[in-house]
Amino acid sequence: MHATPLMPLPARRTFRLGAVAAVALALAYGFALPLPFFAPLLALIMTATPSPPMRTKQLLGLLVVVTITLGVGLVMAPMLRYYPLTGVMLVAVGVFVSTYLGVGKGKAAVSTLLTIGLTMIPAAGLMAHTVAVSVVQALLIGLGVAIVAQWLVYPWFPEDPIGARAAKPTPDDSRESLWLALRTMVIVMPPVLLAFVNPSAYMAIIMKAALLGQQGGRVSAVMAGQQLIGSTLLAGVYAFAFWFGLTLWPSLWMFVLWMLLFGMHFGRRMYGVARSRQPPSFWLNVGTTMLILIGPAVEDSSGGDVYTAFVQRFVLFVLVTLYAWGAILVLEWLRARRVQRTSAA
Repeated sequence: MHATPLMPLPARRTFRLGAVAAVALALAYGFALPLPFFAPLLALIMTATPSPPMRTKQLLGLLVVVTITLGVGLVMAPMLRYYPLTGVMLVAVGVFVSTYLGVGKGKAAVSTLLTIGLTMIPAAGLMAHTVAVSVVQALLIGLGVAIVAQWLVYPWFPEDPIGARAAKPTPDDSRESLWLALRTMVIVMPPVLLAFVNPSAYMAIIMKAALLGQQGGRVSAVMAGQQLIGSTLLAGVYAFAFWFGLTLWPSLWMFVLWMLLFGMHFGRRMYGVARSRQPPSFWLNVGTTMLILIGPAVEDSSGGDVYTAFVQRFVLFVLVTLYAWGAILVLEWLRARRVQRTSAA
């Protein structure tokens, strides 16, 4: 523990990312928590930005905000059922505001949590109120487990004292942030509407759409295809490799060790330990998408057709990603035309 500062900072961040995800997975599956893959998924999202873990006061504040948001999601389920147009408009406004928090205020993790809460909970509520309550509990417990994992791991791989204070992201300018928030809303809403029509069949794409919206809000139209499509396809390859490794010796310990290995693999590329042509957001999307594919597959292994369900989810993810790419291209083209007309006038 005293020798940790001798380790280079990128290496510490790499070990921390993998260890936090592995500890969160061990706690979630070891205690048989509901929807346990939420814990390592949230751990990856919240640990990706290099910074010290939340203190108790900050955690309580985040839990209050997320609880309120999830509660609003519960309330919106009856509204979507009886007043669908009003409910959809409120969800769209909520996605816009939550995205603006990420791109305009530099609160990426909070933005992702709010977007998931505002879209997944109403969809679950359309199936049954008890299902929505279960998802709310799973998200809150998963968030708490992710923070606890950060508290346990961070003392072993801390940030530099100066770097920890200077790690706050720089927000974008106001007009650009509003445009990116609007673009993200257009990316997220159609897949969410599809899930609202048939929640039991398309629930998984809500999480993917929310993550795509966050990633798509930060890439240019030129790079959107390479980053969005490339990261989704690569996530399928990693998910298959993860599953193959897990089938060699199916146990909780091997599950945790594979998570540690893959988490460190993604961290090496996110923090510059290994050279990569892709930005950190690309590898974060690969890791989160891999977990969205692996988590339900583990649940299906108790009695369902794992491979058929895996292929169906992956095909849906690719289709949603293609839509997100097309939406970015069209919106940026319309924006460029408007700028040209304004300049000509």
